[in-house]
Amino acid sequence: MTADLNLATLTTEARNPRTTNIDQLSTLEMVTVINEEDQAVPRAVAKELPQIARAIDEVAARFEKGGRLFYIGAGTSGRLGVLDASECPPTFSVSPELVQGLIAGGDSALRKSSEKSEDSCEQGAADLLAAGFGKDGAPDTLVGIAASGRTPYVLGAMEQAKKLGLLVVSLTCVAGSQMAAVADIAIAPVTGPEVVTGSTRLKAGTATKLVLNMLSTGVMIRTGAVYGNLMVNVQATNEKLVDRAQRIIVEATGVDRATAAKLLEEAGSVKVAIAMQKLGLDRAAAVERLKAAGGRLARALQA
Repeated sequence: MTADLNLATLTTEARNPRTTNIDQLSTLEMVTVINEEDQAVPRAVAKELPQIARAIDEVAARFEKGGRLFYIGAGTSGRLGVLDASECPPTFSVSPELVQGLIAGGDSALRKSSEKSEDSCEQGAADLLAAGFGKDGAPDTLVGIAASGRTPYVLGAMEQAKKLGLLVVSLTCVAGSQMAAVADIAIAPVTGPEVVTGSTRLKAGTATKLVLNMLSTGVMIRTGAVYGNLMVNVQATNEKLVDRAQRIIVEATGVDRATAAKLLEEAGSVKVAIAMQKLGLDRAAAVERLKAAGGRLARALQA
């Protein structure tokens, strides 16, 4: 499962020849070098777009059948997974259970590093099962995240998911990794040596965040949480979000701001408000129309 590996052979652990004297540079020169290195990240991600698109389609199809999306990682990778998962409910008005992030060492590791906890394959598998992954036959998906592609905690969880016959995706920043060998879909933006040797919170972390942004956003678009490019599932839970919700209604329907505010108050949600206005329905009828359309506003309006 976790055969001996010379970590020095990993590109994420290699010394970057372009930054060997970074500690001798002026501050402006230093940040210029960092910025130049960062520019390689989107190019690396671009090479992985076919795999990212395939993962989005596979996860979206499983959502339609009651599946959920789980991220698992350690350190920076785990924190980025938890971050992406935690932002889905307020952005897309989905249950916190739909997208979940697990990190080695538990939630306390979000603030206080727990590096040693990443060395146990067994703990990764146990944490995944404890979170309910695959419970009652749910067609869940696991995305294992590790810049190095070999973190035991993550590999243990991935192999457990494979035993359950469920979809496994790897997100790494090296080519030909152990995690890629286990995964059904391997996403591997190769970002190369870091500005500070081995500090994968830098380019590898940025690449990971970009991929996770695409993955969760793409799945939500595919499953109807977005209308056009409007965040129609937004939860209007504070002053800023109420303002955003009203502006979305204005954009989608062409009504003035006062009318949008009244619609939102009556409807209780952006989607229902838009359906009420564009279809000339009362709230109950608009809710039923959306329900029949599987929550997809575009489909409800076409119907």
